Amino acid sequence: MRDFLSGAISMGFLVSGLFFLRFWSRTRDPLFAAFAAAFAMLAANQLLLTVIRAPAEERSWVFLLRLAAFAIILVAIVAKNWRRR
Repeated sequence: MRDFLSGAISMGFLVSGLFFLRFWSRTRDPLFAAFAAAFAMLAANQLLLTVIRAPAEERSWVFLLRLAAFAIILVAIVAKNWRRR
């Protein structure tokens, strides 16, 4: 059951990434590209956590991918607001 739910979460992240990729293809706004990349990274993170059957202490490096995804979102939002000034 846990693997099924993890797959559903990964699929949700991928669908969200494709949603933002569609908006990026229409507008060419880098913010949408950053969100698409971040959601793809979050999907990969969830997939890795499911595939790797390691104890919690040994899989902490996988969360660096999640940290990078959130950093991309944060940098994209700051860059978008910084250009308006």
